[in-house]
Amino acid sequence: MTTHSRIELLAESDERFDEILTPEALRFLTRLHDQFAGRRHDRLAARMHQRKHIENGRDLKFLSETAAIREDATWRVAGAGPGLEDRRVEITGPTDRKMTINAMNSGAKVWLADQEDATSPTWANVVGGQLSLFDAIRRQIDFTSDEGKEYRLGETTPTIVMRPRGWHLVEKHLRYTDRAGLRSPASGSLVDFGLYFFHNAQALIDGGTGPYFYIAKLENHLEARLWDDIFTFSENALGIPHGSIRATVLIETIPAAFEMAEILYELRDHCAGLNAGRWDYIFSIIKNFRGRGASFVLPDRSAITMTVPFMRAYTELLVSTCHKRGAHAIGGMSAFIPNRRDPEVTARALAAVSADKRREAGDGFDGTWVAHPDLVETARAEFDAVLGLKPNQLDRLRDDVNVTGADLLDLRIDGEVTDAGVRANVEIALRYIESWLRGIGAAAIDNLMEDAATAEISRGQLWQWMHQRVHTAEGTLITRALIERELHRALDEFATTADNRFDDAAEVFRAVTLEEDFPTFLTITAYTRYLVESREAVAA
Repeated sequence: MTTHSRIELLAESDERFDEILTPEALRFLTRLHDQFAGRRHDRLAARMHQRKHIENGRDLKFLSETAAIREDATWRVAGAGPGLEDRRVEITGPTDRKMTINAMNSGAKVWLADQEDATSPTWANVVGGQLSLFDAIRRQIDFTSDEGKEYRLGETTPTIVMRPRGWHLVEKHLRYTDRAGLRSPASGSLVDFGLYFFHNAQALIDGGTGPYFYIAKLENHLEARLWDDIFTFSENALGIPHGSIRATVLIETIPAAFEMAEILYELRDHCAGLNAGRWDYIFSIIKNFRGRGASFVLPDRSAITMTVPFMRAYTELLVSTCHKRGAHAIGGMSAFIPNRRDPEVTARALAAVSADKRREAGDGFDGTWVAHPDLVETARAEFDAVLGLKPNQLDRLRDDVNVTGADLLDLRIDGEVTDAGVRANVEIALRYIESWLRGIGAAAIDNLMEDAATAEISRGQLWQWMHQRVHTAEGTLITRALIERELHRALDEFATTADNRFDDAAEVFRAVTLEEDFPTFLTITAYTRYLVESREAVAA
């Protein structure tokens, strides 16, 4: 039966947008929404209920009702699809044309083509990113900078794994009308996944790989079940063989850490592995336990390293859980990046990244992330030293790992909250939000790569420190007035160019940091206020 599109375009089309927003693609998006939009709303409501339970003092536990799944040693996931067998270095980044070409020429094994935390979801970025991917898959992409520098694909390119937006985000430039006539914004997840899959699944398979995805912000196995059903429906709808899709799930929320095995099980026909999404994981802990008292207050962000006990427990459990089921365990991203104009900064970055990747490879991870092409060689050297000619270390089962629920929730760290930590959090959050409002979702700030997750940590810590009446090591009580003073200082220092968005960024910062309520994601607030363009707004 032909489904008429009930997805309405509410924004102006730019050059070539009609190649992505075809009538057939919009009909496919309509089918996805008809089948799954209601379940998405149910899962988001369940998240809210769980957060309330945690806020009221209920600790997370491994689920008793799924114990049989964890104890059954016989089941395995589908594992790596073609082109995903060796993932020792994956480069992450947004999908604008220049960054697409740089990532494809980076020498990494995999490119995480990021429509999520490294992309500011302006309408131009959302559809432009789809065009970049469409062209890159067909090797017809090029780019010329304003200075006249030309960018083209090299001969060898990585396997593409695309990351759609999380369930919490909507796409307000597309409006969905259900069968009953009720209107709502389209789901960002379904839009990103649906357009990419519709246009590229067969071309990817014909090219020897497949339609591969990173799944972000997942909180439990029921959300994984929803994605698996979407994958099966989509394969059937387009006549793609079942199991062609491969998903790697980011374990970047504390509830998901308690359901790693169950998430693998639900996605087993489509699952390639799990990734340790470290920055969102830290933010998830802050968000869920922000009101639970002093024992849940974390020190300065710089003190929350991958070697502190609760982060070690989380990553050790991830490797053990993955390898027991034939799934890849992919490490996270160090925030340090090189600076080609400053050899000392570059040397420090390379040393920090090398140590981080040496630890991951030694712990049994099969691959890792980097955020900059100049880090690929450094990361690869550490994994080469452990893997040699092997594509992965799935045979290293880590039977020595025994992580308890108490280990995952033990947030004790030797570290302090400092005046400098307060100042840094204000600056990072403000500067990142300003960059995001200008359409730049991954920003180099003080030689660190910041994305939405690190900005979330910064504003989340400030909110928690303020509401828990934390004193810094220097004796300063962290109050709304103190943070406001630091905000004004940062505005005076950084708001110096004529075309900046710092006034708007400051408004968003106040809304997500200084109010009594704690918005679940700063991007929801910022998107609704500043990134939504309608035909009426454009005409005006």
